[in-house]
Amino acid sequence: MSFTTHSIFSSNYRSVGSVQGSNHRVRPVSSAASVYAGAGGSGSRISISRSSSFRSGWGSGGMAAVMTGALAGIGGIQGEKETMQDLNDRLASYLERVRSLEADNQRLEIKIREHLEKKGPQVRDWGHYFKTIEELRAQEVKGLQNQIANSGLTVELDAPKSQDLSKIMADIRAQYEELAKKNREELDKYWSQQIEESTTVITSQTAEIAEAEKTLKELRRTVQSLEINLDSMRNLKASFENSLREVEARYTLQMEQLNGVLLHLESELSQTRTEGQRQAQEYEALLNVKVKLEAEIATYRRLLEDGEDFSLSDALDTSNSFQTIQKTTTRRIVDGKVVSETNDTKVLRR
Repeated sequence: MSFTTHSIFSSNYRSVGSVQGSNHRVRPVSSAASVYAGAGGSGSRISISRSSSFRSGWGSGGMAAVMTGALAGIGGIQGEKETMQDLNDRLASYLERVRSLEADNQRLEIKIREHLEKKGPQVRDWGHYFKTIEELRAQEVKGLQNQIANSGLTVELDAPKSQDLSKIMADIRAQYEELAKKNREELDKYWSQQIEESTTVITSQTAEIAEAEKTLKELRRTVQSLEINLDSMRNLKASFENSLREVEARYTLQMEQLNGVLLHLESELSQTRTEGQRQAQEYEALLNVKVKLEAEIATYRRLLEDGEDFSLSDALDTSNSFQTIQKTTTRRIVDGKVVSETNDTKVLRR
């Protein structure tokens, strides 16, 4: 007895931009079975065609449905129970491996997200890449579906050849492990590249931010120093202005006092000049009298001494002669003040 199983698998893996769980979505499985019997019931062949479509982290639900269908097709064969048990154990181990890979993928995504959240004050937004990644993922999944659909796995089991089923299961498992390995390597490569690029960008931005913060601190210190200098200059200016006002007020008062003193001195000088002129006139008159008296005294003395030679005409000539007195006054004036004064008097006779 032999049967043929045609299985078409469609897997969809989605794990970009957010952490996906390991929930399986299995669509209804449609199957069609046909039985071909030879003469006398010998050489009977059971043909079971199954088409399953599922969504899972690594296609584990779909493969489980296929394996379940294959086991259901040979459920009536008592001699294959041990083989089926072994296949079930292998399948459970494979599914456990798939779940382990999904868990590793989730942990990797969580680490990547935490790494991007912790690095730098600004994390680069990858949201605009999600659409492109989704499109590439859909194209890759579609290509894999086409490859699986075109490959069309065909399994023929005969009761005496139980090792063929094990070989086919091993091939299926190898194919899915290879697919999972390939997807994992591609994801690891992609995320490693993204992490390197993000790290490079974050490092560059961190260096720029550090340099900008350093420059900002220096500018702030410079501004503070300039503000301190400005306040000091303003205080100095106010002090100078107050001092200037005080000096102006003091010198204004002094100038008023000096102007009063100057006016008083000019008045006294005018009075002194008038008094000096008056005294000069009196002095000149007294000097004329003195000279005249001295001339008369000299005449009398000569008369007394000479006696015999006395001539009345000479005495009269002497007493009737004219005398002129020349008086010269020299004053030295500095800044409106008389600092020195000299008088010179000469007597001229005619």
